[in-house]
Amino acid sequence: MAAPHAKQQEGSVGLRAAESQQDETQSNAVMGKINSRPKLFPGDIVEYPRNKYFSHFGIYFGERDGVPYVAHLTCRDADTKIPLFGRALRSEVKLDPLELLGSQYKVSNMLDGSHSPRDFHSVVKPAIEDMLGRDVTFDILFHNSEHQATLFRYGVKKSQQIELVYKHIMPSWKKLFEEKKL
Repeated sequence: MAAPHAKQQEGSVGLRAAESQQDETQSNAVMGKINSRPKLFPGDIVEYPRNKYFSHFGIYFGERDGVPYVAHLTCRDADTKIPLFGRALRSEVKLDPLELLGSQYKVSNMLDGSHSPRDFHSVVKPAIEDMLGRDVTFDILFHNSEHQATLFRYGVKKSQQIELVYKHIMPSWKKLFEEKKL
């Protein structure tokens, strides 16, 4: 649907702008960016969809020398793509250029409705700077990139994608426990 202001404009320029905006909206929906703001603000959670089920998360740190950066929890070893048993002992919080992590991303401040975001300059930025380069154990269930991002932004470790996994796995596990097969 065309933007309301495009209807007020006359001529082909207004129509092209409306069509372009409609194409961008449809493109964003396909890429999972429909709820994303086009401008990032320091402290925003940035989500990089990786596959149908999981995403990687970071915190928008701001620009350095005109380059936008994101702080994120990642494995230190470049060849450690999938951590053994969902854990990687050699992990750390890194500061990388925004687009190095992927060209498809969106702002995903998913807990803003239930938790207050902490002040970026007085709380989040110093916490990120303190964590840079430190050893952190990555655990897919208990301390993944989403947990780290929500911990920085809200002071609460939470992973909605893992909660969704639990929601689907727990009923089947419960059945196996009741049948004494697990």
